[in-house]
Amino acid sequence: MEARAYLRYVRIAPRKVQIVLDLIRNQPVDKAMAILKHTPKAASECLEKLLKSAIANAENNHNMNKEDLFVSECFVCPGPILKRIRPRAQGRAFRVLKRTSHITLVLKEKE
Repeated sequence: MEARAYLRYVRIAPRKVQIVLDLIRNQPVDKAMAILKHTPKAASECLEKLLKSAIANAENNHNMNKEDLFVSECFVCPGPILKRIRPRAQGRAFRVLKRTSHITLVLKEKE
């Protein structure tokens, strides 16, 4: 049995999220929550909310025990890219790519 939580269209680049996801993969949920609380990255705030949501899904929808849960898989996929224009010298324009992310978090119970 597994519990999933999704976070879509987050306005943060996937490569920044991936760094924090590597820290919490295969960790028990209480340790993963502690890691996210004390990691000084922008992605850790939205991942903390996502982890709380996944824990609530596991407890309420699948009747799982919170103490036995661990992060079995977590991954990030690129979402749509917002394309903006930045004015430059001599009438030129450079393109600024504002990337978005789709984050998935899966929790399982230890056997």
